[in-house]
Amino acid sequence: MWRSSMPVPLRSPERVQAACGTSPRRCWRRCWRRCSLGWCPARRPPPRARIRVRRSPRARAVRWSRPRGDSPPSSNDVDCRPTTAHPYPVVLVHGTMGSMAEWEKFSRALAAEGYCVFALNYGGAADSPVYGFGDVPTSAGHVAGFIDRVLGATGAPEVDLVGYSQGGVLVRYLVKNLGGASKVRELVALAAPNHGTTMSGLANLVSSIPGSADLVESMCAACTQQMVGSDFIQALNAGGETVEGVHYTVIASKYDQAVTPYGSSFLSGSSVTNVLLQDVCAQDFTDHLGIPKDGVALRQTLNALDPKNAKQHCTLVLPVFGG
Repeated sequence: MWRSSMPVPLRSPERVQAACGTSPRRCWRRCWRRCSLGWCPARRPPPRARIRVRRSPRARAVRWSRPRGDSPPSSNDVDCRPTTAHPYPVVLVHGTMGSMAEWEKFSRALAAEGYCVFALNYGGAADSPVYGFGDVPTSAGHVAGFIDRVLGATGAPEVDLVGYSQGGVLVRYLVKNLGGASKVRELVALAAPNHGTTMSGLANLVSSIPGSADLVESMCAACTQQMVGSDFIQALNAGGETVEGVHYTVIASKYDQAVTPYGSSFLSGSSVTNVLLQDVCAQDFTDHLGIPKDGVALRQTLNALDPKNAKQHCTLVLPVFGG
C-alpha cells in the first residue's frame, strides 16, 4: 500500500477507511474529494505503465499486407499453420478497381475447410479506396514479395494462388516472369482476360479515338494492358501459355460482360483445366462482378485446390449478387 506523505487527520480515519477500503485505487476512485483533502489512508496510485507488445517475427513479416484493416474474414492470420490435409496456403488476388475485401465469401469458405488464407491489396496508393489500376508487372512484383512473406510466416514450401479478373493474368505473369513457378503449386484464374478483352466493344472504341488510349492509360495502366492485342497480353502468351510444374484451372462465365468474348479466358496446355460455369450449373447466371460471390465458382475453386475431395454444387446464382 502506498502511504501518504502528508499527515492523516485524526478526525474519524476509521470512517474514511470503512468507506474507501484500504485499496489505494479503490480509495481514489470512490473518495476523490476526501483523498484530495488528506482523508484517504493512501495516496493515489501511480498511473499504470504502458505495456509494449512485441510482435513475433512472423507477425511482422506480413503486417504491412493488411492496409487499414480491410482484410476479408478469416484471412491474414500469421499464426496459421498449414495442415497435413491442406499443406499449401491460399493467396487471394483481387481484380481491377477492387480490393481484398471482395474475397469475403471465398475467404470464409476456405478457412472453414482448413486452409490458411492470405489476401492483399496491390496496384494503388495505401489510402486509395480501390486498387488494381497500376502497371501489372509492377503489381506482380508486389504480390511476389507478399508470397515470400507468406511462405516465411507459414513455413510452407509453396502456395496456391486464386486470382480474379486482372488477378488471374497478374499471377500468370508472376509465375512466368518473376520466378513464381518454384513457389506456386496450383493457379486458379476466375474470369481472367488471359487473351485480352474487348470490354463488350469498349476497347475498340478507345483505340479508334485519337489520344483516348493514352488518357485511359494515365488513369488506369492495368486497364489498357488487359485489352485485346496489348503488348502485355501478347508477351504474356508468347512462347506458351503455361509454365511447367504449375497446374492451371480457369473458371469463366458466358454471361461475363467485362471479359469478352468469355472464351478468351481459357488457356491451352496439358496442365490446364478449363471450366465454364454454365456447363456445371445451368442455373448460374453470374456476370463478371458476381464471380467472387458465386457459390458454384467457389465450389470449383475448392475442387481445383483439393481434387481428391471434389464435389458438385449447383444453385441459382444471380448477376452481381451471386448466390
